[in-house]
Amino acid sequence: MCLAVPGRIVAVSGAGDEAAVERLATVDFQGSRVEASLVMTPAADVGDWVLVHAGFALTVLDEADALETWDYLRQAVGAETLAEMGLAAGPAEGGGT
Repeated sequence: MCLAVPGRIVAVSGAGDEAAVERLATVDFQGSRVEASLVMTPAADVGDWVLVHAGFALTVLDEADALETWDYLRQAVGAETLAEMGLAAGPAEGGGT
């Protein structure tokens, strides 16, 4: 089973060209931070919510959709399982970052 998780971009590094393959984002999952390629979401930038899977930001989400996805994750797998996966139980209302 594959799982993509929403997170908020807190930093972007790499070439200045938006289409550059080298652009990487540091994505915060409510305390857990990972690097993700922005090759599939070249317009994504700091402060944006993105859906991340296998090291790639797949799409840009609005905050309401991201929070709704976290709620579904908590309901589906529970806060304890999310913590075991290295993810917090989810963002607080309003994003919490």
